[in-house]
Amino acid sequence: MDTGRESKSKRSSGLLTSLSEMNTAKEKRSWLAPLVFLAHNPLSFVGLFLVNAAAVIWLFILPVVTGEGERHPYLVVFFLGVVPVAFGLGMILIPLGIYLRGRKQKKRAVQPREFRPLGWDNREFRNLAVFIVAATGLNVLVGGYFSRATIHYMASPNFCGTTCHSMTPEFIAYQDSPHRNVDCVECHIGSGRQAYVQAKLNGLSEVVSTVFNNFPRPIPTPVHNLRPAREICESCHWPGKSTGIKLRVVDNFAPDSLNTRSKTVLAMVVGGGPGSTGIHSFHVGSGVEIEYEADSTRQTIDWVRYTDTSGEVIEFATKAWRESDGAQRERRVMDCLDCHTRPSHRFKMPQRALNEALALGTVDTTLPWIKKQGLEILRVEYASTEEAAERIPAALVDFYQTQHPDIFASMEETVTRSASGLLEIYSRNVFPEMRVEWGTYPDNIGHSDFLGCFRCHGGMQTSLDGQSIASDCTACHQILALSEPEGVFLERLGITR
Repeated sequence: MDTGRESKSKRSSGLLTSLSEMNTAKEKRSWLAPLVFLAHNPLSFVGLFLVNAAAVIWLFILPVVTGEGERHPYLVVFFLGVVPVAFGLGMILIPLGIYLRGRKQKKRAVQPREFRPLGWDNREFRNLAVFIVAATGLNVLVGGYFSRATIHYMASPNFCGTTCHSMTPEFIAYQDSPHRNVDCVECHIGSGRQAYVQAKLNGLSEVVSTVFNNFPRPIPTPVHNLRPAREICESCHWPGKSTGIKLRVVDNFAPDSLNTRSKTVLAMVVGGGPGSTGIHSFHVGSGVEIEYEADSTRQTIDWVRYTDTSGEVIEFATKAWRESDGAQRERRVMDCLDCHTRPSHRFKMPQRALNEALALGTVDTTLPWIKKQGLEILRVEYASTEEAAERIPAALVDFYQTQHPDIFASMEETVTRSASGLLEIYSRNVFPEMRVEWGTYPDNIGHSDFLGCFRCHGGMQTSLDGQSIASDCTACHQILALSEPEGVFLERLGITR
């Protein structure tokens, strides 16, 4: 009897517990019911979609593509910047939509006193559940594809050069450079997530400047925040490689009626490799270190410290630097970019650009006086790209029509084609709207167009005992031919054509 009563008592107790749990669940459902009802509005649905998208990306897409962050820096910005913002915005929109709908219904006195319990027969609950399931599926399928596609596009040169920044001069120069198949981010963004985020934060500030049109013109060369060349250049190039001697042939055309062609031939002693001499060996060879102090543009170098392979140290300084009691400016260790200033964004001077165009035939050498007249036209200052596009071809056509009508009559097509060649030279190197003119961006490789090598090797810096930095031409190159007539040097080598 007692056992039966205990059993009956336990069943009663269990029933009471179940009823209590059901009541608790019902209370919870009754608390959620008005939220589900009021969340049935467009604003809250947008918030739900954003929160869902962020959650799907974090839970499903991030683990799949996280390893690509080292190669695609925009992934880091996307996951650490864009996704949290979307999540936060969604979390704001959901309660905002609930609040606005509740206030609207109270004003109209249409809000129900009792809300239908949560269940599949509740229309608001059913629509909300279907929306969440559909949004999750859509975000998994579409978000996974487009997030990766977007990241790849955002790391492309087209995005960097035409979409994100006002980089027209640099982008055009990049397309005509030896590095045109190297993505911008490979050189301009350092390794590691911190560098990626920092670079992209800087990029965002540039986007804002572009939107509000308050960026400097011309865009200054970022000499102070460029990555070290050992991280950029040396990931592909090896300065210690034994390069030896390279032959360089420079074409020149005289400003006479025949556009007389001549050649300068240089044997460039590049060097490199253990025990060798030459440009690379003297500057970046194993055991060699060069430190220097310069102005903000690194075009005026006041102090140099040279440490050779034996460890011997010698310092050179300008008179002005010594008289200023050695007041330090920026001090840095020389690397590739101090000479190869613009490896991917090179702008040429008119003389060099026109010589190359004449050698390639884009400007025709059979036109008398084309070298002289072409230079005069290129050096004119034009107010805009549109003005240059109109006046440059017209100026050359007018020259031959008025000064040499017989030549124009027989070579009109050649004149027109050469006029287009002159415009191409100008459009490649001068950008009036960006205030980029001939020589705006110095190129320090060599010393024919800018100071270049002579920033150090021009005799301005001396040691305490009066020595100056070596300026022996033959240390860097041997002059095999100096402005010799076309064909003479080739014939000397036994080459005919």
